[in-house]
Amino acid sequence: MNPRHMDRRRIAALCLGVSLALSGTAPLHAANEDGVEVKQSEDALYCKERKLGTWFYCEKPKQEPSRTAAAAPPARERLAAIGTQLEELKARAILEPSPENVTAYVRFQREQLDRSSMFADVWQRALWQDPGLDYTLQRPVSTLGKRAWIDQRKSDRDRVMGELSQRYGVFYFFSSSCGACDIFSPILKAVSDKFGLAVLAVSMDGGPSATFPGYMVDSGQYEKLGMGTERQVPALVLFDSVTKQLMPIGYGILSQDEIMDRVFQLTQVQPGSDY
Repeated sequence: MNPRHMDRRRIAALCLGVSLALSGTAPLHAANEDGVEVKQSEDALYCKERKLGTWFYCEKPKQEPSRTAAAAPPARERLAAIGTQLEELKARAILEPSPENVTAYVRFQREQLDRSSMFADVWQRALWQDPGLDYTLQRPVSTLGKRAWIDQRKSDRDRVMGELSQRYGVFYFFSSSCGACDIFSPILKAVSDKFGLAVLAVSMDGGPSATFPGYMVDSGQYEKLGMGTERQVPALVLFDSVTKQLMPIGYGILSQDEIMDRVFQLTQVQPGSDY
């Protein structure tokens, strides 16, 4: 090719590039005469007014939206479906006990047993690794742990019982004709003497008590304290002299440990904290 012709073409290409650059349009890609890709600018007249579109490199092709995988059903629905399938296989095996139906039910049931075993194993491992989840740290279940917990509880109980007499007292309802009261009165007296707990004995039938000679006769106190109308004896009610609150301890024969445990529970332990 004539060198003059090549120079003319290069000059023409250069002029075109300058004019497009001065127009301030967006760059496009094209190849020069040597096959090298160069950036060109989008011509306002060529692309915008004439609207030649994508095939003339004025618009970028739109990307198709990616296809996302279908969302998995919620775990609760999956679990319900497993239960439904298990019941269906079981019913089919019972109503149509062919070897195929029974085998299908047993295999599927075994799969769910394996799933349950895996869950139980991971559950146990999670408790071991997170003390906040391990209930046995609050209420041990092993023989050694239970013994230590009980000993600590008794130590705390005995310490607290020695301080209760400054605030609490006990109403003791009995009857002179009650055989259970004859057995229970000395037990209550032993707790009272050990911790200095004040006991106000109230006779429901007006009869005396050999253990509590300073008794008083009931004149409606039983009902006023909310003990009901059955007049069950023996009966114990704890009285808080600060809050004026009444707390029934129990009815019938109680051991010393039972009395102290219940008093400690009612006065020192928040409901639900032991369970």
